[in-house]
Amino acid sequence: MNTITMKMQADHLIMEALQEDITSEDITTNAVMPQFRRGEVKLICKQDGVIAGLSVFERVFQLLDEKTVFETKISDGEEVNKGQEIGVLRGDIRVLLSGERTALNFLQRMSGIATYTSQSVKLLKGTKIKLLDTRKTTPNMRIFEKYAVKMGGGYNHRYNLSDGILLKDNHIDAAGSVKKAVEMAREYAPFVRKIEVETESLAMVKEAVEAGADIIMLDNMSIEEMKEAVQWINGRAETECSGNVTKERIQSLADVGVDYISSGALTHSAPILDLSLKHLRVLD
Repeated sequence: MNTITMKMQADHLIMEALQEDITSEDITTNAVMPQFRRGEVKLICKQDGVIAGLSVFERVFQLLDEKTVFETKISDGEEVNKGQEIGVLRGDIRVLLSGERTALNFLQRMSGIATYTSQSVKLLKGTKIKLLDTRKTTPNMRIFEKYAVKMGGGYNHRYNLSDGILLKDNHIDAAGSVKKAVEMAREYAPFVRKIEVETESLAMVKEAVEAGADIIMLDNMSIEEMKEAVQWINGRAETECSGNVTKERIQSLADVGVDYISSGALTHSAPILDLSLKHLRVLD
C-alpha cells in the first residue's frame, strides 16, 4: 500500500484502532518503562502462509512515533513459513509495546485473507477464471481486506456502492422487472459504467441478456443450471457465479465456464495468520 493511499485513506482508520486500544494511556507499559529507552523486537511467523499488510503494520508504530524503523526483506504477497523471522522493529520501547497488538491485528487479519485467497486461487490454476471478492467486509476494514485479496492473487469486485452497478434481486423488485431495471440503470449511469445483473433462474438470465446487461451473475444456481445458462449466454455478456462460494467448493466450479467467481468467504471466513512480536531487547 503506497504512502499516498496510506495517508489519504488508511491513516485515520489506523489511528481509530489505536484510540480504541489506548483511551488515555498504556498503563502497563508506562509502569515498566517510564522513560525513553531504545529497543528492538522481532516479527516472527508462526504459520505457513502469504504475508500482506507490512506497510500497515509499520504505519501503526510510525503514527505513534515517526522515528520508528521496520526492517524487512519480505514483500507483501510473498509466501512465509512457520518460524521465519519476517523483520525487526526498532524504536522507543514504549511505542513498540503500545502499538504491538493493533499492528498485529491488522497484519494477522490481512495475511489471513491473503493466505486464504492464495489457496483458493491455486484451485483455479489452468483456467482463465478470475476470483473476485465482495463487499462482505468488516466495517471500516474494507481498504485493508480488499488489498489483502489482491496480495493473495485475487481480484477486487466493485469497491463500494459508488464504484459500479449491480442490480440485485431487491433492485429488480423495486424497478418491476429485469428489463426495466437495466433500462433505468442505463439511463441514469454514465455510459462508461458496466451494468451487472444478478439472476437466479434461466428465465432471468434470458431477460438480462435481452435487456443488454454487460455482466450476468449466476447466483445460487446448481452447477447444471449454471452450465446451461453459460451456453445460452454464449458470449453475449460476461458471466460470474456466486453464492456460498467457499474454498472447499471453488474447484467444483472450475469447469462451469464462467469468466468470474465471486466469493464473500475470502474476507468474511478467512482465519488469521498467526504472527508474533518476540525477543524484545534494550539497545541503549
